[in-house]
Amino acid sequence: MDLAFLEPVVRTPGPWASAYLANVTPGPDAATHQELAARQAKGALAEQGAGDAESDGVYRELSELRPGPPGRAVFAAAGQVVRTVPLGTAPPQPEAAWSPLPRLTPLVEMAEETRVCLVAYVDRQGADFELRHSRGNEIVGRVDGEDWPVNKTTSSDWSERRFQTAVENTWERNASETADELARTAVETEADLVLLVGDERQRRSVHERLPQALTERVVETNHGGRAPGADTPLLDEEVARLLRERREADQAALVERFRAGLAGSGGTPATEGVPALVEAARERRIATLLIVPGGADHNREVWIGGEPDQLAMRRTDARSLGADDPLSARADDALLRAVIAAGGDVVVLDPEAHGDGELPSGGLGALLRWAHEGNGNGTGAATADDLETDEASGQPATAAGG
Repeated sequence: MDLAFLEPVVRTPGPWASAYLANVTPGPDAATHQELAARQAKGALAEQGAGDAESDGVYRELSELRPGPPGRAVFAAAGQVVRTVPLGTAPPQPEAAWSPLPRLTPLVEMAEETRVCLVAYVDRQGADFELRHSRGNEIVGRVDGEDWPVNKTTSSDWSERRFQTAVENTWERNASETADELARTAVETEADLVLLVGDERQRRSVHERLPQALTERVVETNHGGRAPGADTPLLDEEVARLLRERREADQAALVERFRAGLAGSGGTPATEGVPALVEAARERRIATLLIVPGGADHNREVWIGGEPDQLAMRRTDARSLGADDPLSARADDALLRAVIAAGGDVVVLDPEAHGDGELPSGGLGALLRWAHEGNGNGTGAATADDLETDEASGQPATAAGG
């Protein structure tokens, strides 16, 4: 998912006030309920030691009744609100945290991975292009080809046969123009899928003229058409199904690459376990951070400095990286900060869609840009010396407040 909009968040020094809240359903008492929920979030932050400026800023952002998305997240630091993010899914419960780093894991877990379908409504004169995604639909282009001759006649004499050939030549030229513009639009919009709708002969002709690199993402359907009023609910269902299947296929392929990378049998190295992930993040080797909701390693304790790549399993190690006063933080927050700052990707995996043993242990894993030089399989497996333990319990330490 694209998290570049969080760059100001991961680059701003903490501590941070983070809050997640569902927007109240419109009604006579909606404003009162929204203000009460915002006040409770402010109180929770104050109890954790948040500064007045940050708590007040969060309260102001959350108390305002706003139509639109079902929830919002607010991040405040250094006396001001740094970012307010609308949420496509309502948080299951309110959450407010005062911590060294912004609480970003709930945000990425609730964020919908946007898949984009480019629908081409094709007829024998051209096409209309519509982009469909979770945020709605938008017209992104059209092709108006030659409009004469485009209709055949029923006569079979010699002159009419020449006319029929001219008609078919017009269709073919229009199909070529449509295919060229469709290919350009697919690249420009970064469409995950291209759906051809409309006249069966013409859409097949367009399909055949598309570049090979695009054809594996192209699907045809009999539902809908270019003429006004030709859309049907079946087309909406088809688009939703195709996008869902595309997301599931992408995740399955990603998990397969991850397992192959761990085994050392894939082209992309991979790793799991907090010590190995911390090392990879520090060296900016994480290409894609994999997160499984509810993972046991999410709140493992790591030590951080002011820069995203200043993170370690031990406080002394963080100090050796240049952190003057290392702070205890959650592993998931620290890894997200480092990966976003380094331009990496983040994918949340659905635990119900994969079998036991397929997902990263502890709920955190990564596909790497390159393997650690000292480890042939690229897994960065932890040694006994890597594991920081809680002296009282002998168990891996967890971050304070996690």
